Amino acid sequence: MTKKSAPRRSRCPLNASLEAIGDQWSLLIVRDLLFKNRCRYGEFLGAEEGVSTNILADRLKRLEAHGIVEVRPDPADARKRIYALTPKGRELAPALVELIIWGAHHHHTDASPTVIADMQHNRHGFLAALA
Repeated sequence: MTKKSAPRRSRCPLNASLEAIGDQWSLLIVRDLLFKNRCRYGEFLGAEEGVSTNILADRLKRLEAHGIVEVRPDPADARKRIYALTPKGRELAPALVELIIWGAHHHHTDASPTVIADMQHNRHGFLAALA
C-alpha cells in the first residue's frame, strides 16, 4: 500500500525536492547514512551538529514518508530501529557530493582535501563506490 503524499505548494520540481529534503537536518541524516555509516537513532543524535530529539524524530518520519529512508527492527534489540536509505534516497548521493564539493571550495571545513579531490575529479568512481 502506498502512502498518500501531502499536497505540495507548487508543481515545480525544485519545490518538490525541497519539501522532501530541503532542510539541513534531513540532508545531514542522508549524509550520515551515505558517508558515516550511522544507522541508529542514537548515532544520529551523537553527530557533531547536535540535532535535538524532537527535530530528529520529525525528520526521520518525514524522510520515511517521502520514501527516502526505510526503517526496520534492529536484529540485536527489536525495541530499537535501524534506518537505511531506500534506492530513492541513494539517488541523492550525486547532489550531496556536489554540495560537499561546493562547501569545501567556498568555506573552511574539516573535509579531507584528498576525499574532496576524489569527489571532484572522479565523481563516477566515487559514487559507484557508495553503491
